[in-house]
Amino acid sequence: MTISGLPAPGRSTGEAMDEMERLARQLPEGFDFEWTGVSYEERQAAGQIGLLLGLSLVVVFLLLAALYESWTVPLAVLLVVPLGVLGSVAFSMARGLSVDVYFNLGLITIIGLAAKNAILIVEFAIEEEAHGKSTFDATMNAVKLRLRPTWPVPHPERRSSADHRSQW
Repeated sequence: MTISGLPAPGRSTGEAMDEMERLARQLPEGFDFEWTGVSYEERQAAGQIGLLLGLSLVVVFLLLAALYESWTVPLAVLLVVPLGVLGSVAFSMARGLSVDVYFNLGLITIIGLAAKNAILIVEFAIEEEAHGKSTFDATMNAVKLRLRPTWPVPHPERRSSADHRSQW
């Protein structure tokens, strides 16, 4: 016998599969179940996201260490990653969103964007230091330059004529 189903609106496939397993355990003796197709692959992949993220952090650290020929610069870049993860997880928990494939994809995107921004801050700071500024002043200038493009509301001096027509 084959039983197929979809999760209810607002529920993840993982939650639906957990509920089906709970119901299957209540079946009389002699009945069993197994996952096939995408559900089987989802169960096989469960729990691997932590290992994959950890391994990717190690690889990124080593690549940045080779790029900058330093162990401290990649450490500074990767220290921003927990902030992005914490913000994403906290926001998702506050909204009651499920941890599914889309959440993991978004989490990887946030990690990438945070690391990219940190790399650019480091690049700007290194360039400023090369021009004779102190480490602190170079870092503060780099942060100011890189923070400005991340604000969601456009500044009046950067608005186009199309932006003046729309109200934020």
